[in-house]
Amino acid sequence: MFALMHSTRLESLHLSVDPVTGLKAIIAIHNSRLGPALGGCRYLAYPNDETAVADAARLAQGMSYKAALAGLSVGGGTAVIIRPVHVESRAALFEAFGRCVEKLDGRFITSIDSGTSVADMDCIAQNTRFVTSTTAAGDPAPHAAMGAFAGIRTTATARLGSDNLEGLRVAAQGLGNVGYALADQLHAAGAELLVSDIDHGKVQLAMEQLGAHPIANDALLSTPCDILAPCGVGAVFNRNSVGQLRCAAVAGSASAQLTNLDIADQLEGRGILYAPDYVINSGGLIYVALKHAGTDLPGITAHLSNIGSRLTEIFAHAQAEKRSPARVADELAERLLYK
Repeated sequence: MFALMHSTRLESLHLSVDPVTGLKAIIAIHNSRLGPALGGCRYLAYPNDETAVADAARLAQGMSYKAALAGLSVGGGTAVIIRPVHVESRAALFEAFGRCVEKLDGRFITSIDSGTSVADMDCIAQNTRFVTSTTAAGDPAPHAAMGAFAGIRTTATARLGSDNLEGLRVAAQGLGNVGYALADQLHAAGAELLVSDIDHGKVQLAMEQLGAHPIANDALLSTPCDILAPCGVGAVFNRNSVGQLRCAAVAGSASAQLTNLDIADQLEGRGILYAPDYVINSGGLIYVALKHAGTDLPGITAHLSNIGSRLTEIFAHAQAEKRSPARVADELAERLLYK
């Protein structure tokens, strides 16, 4: 565990249990140099506890880098609640987690993430004020999609010479809250949508509402397209899956898309432009951080426009230095976090 903390440069790792509700929670705080750690709360099943801890550490590191490059006065952290096989009361479990967050006395602020909902955040808020994405604060998903859409247009300009998405084939992997909202914006811009999701109902809805073409989950990565947009779970790209890709660029809202940084070099070697995930998907974090700080909606929307300009900067450095945009982004973030 200490080796994991050292390799990801975690500041602290907090493990909590509550036998009454069945809560098993992990809070990973990666870096608080720029402000209190802010990050999502995941509620997922894991094959073992070690995998859950590793997921929390990896995501917390990404949140630090995301916050730094987004120009926010917060640090990075992540919470993971290991989903039990059976839970007596989901509300009571999340209320118990709220007590765990409160004990950290503001060092960590949590928000919605995979497997959690606004209702869960409301339960957490029963016992701590260090939570956002509540009913009162609003769902960040539309803003995450808005930022990702702007990032896709910037990526299209850098790789294909224009931000006009009319007629472009975009393959969207995952149609959750952010993924579907992004697909809706892509459809409105005239893109040809190829979609996959483990939930066949969401695929059917995209076919009916967005004119999307369904692709089998195991075939999407190898389907020819202009832009591949991973919008589901992380760790999409490994040495084998990158070899299957038939796209000009990768730009999507999923977090922690690369299994390791060497995969970014492999993408670069194949001539596939990669939009660093924690830059293009920072719209949700921008929304929750600024909303929690009391910023009004016009101010939040204005801040979202920085996603495109930051990507343009990263792509320019990458092209000039003949390096992967992922390595450039990491270096820029680390200058802000560790200078």
